[in-house]
Amino acid sequence: MTNFDQIKGKAKENAGEAVNDDEMAARGRMERAKGKGKEAVGKAKDKAKKAADDTRGRFAE
Repeated sequence: MTNFDQIKGKAKENAGEAVNDDEMAARGRMERAKGKGKEAVGKAKDKAKKAADDTRGRFAE
């Protein structure tokens, strides 16, 4: 699951490397890391919701 920050960051990183702009490449890497963090948070939320739903289901029976 890739999000917009990861795609945008990769594009910036590649552009920075292509024109030999270390600062732009670094900003791109930072955006990719931000996107990966958001993705990890989303996955953690999904797992927590599933665990809560499973637990509720057990007590409802």
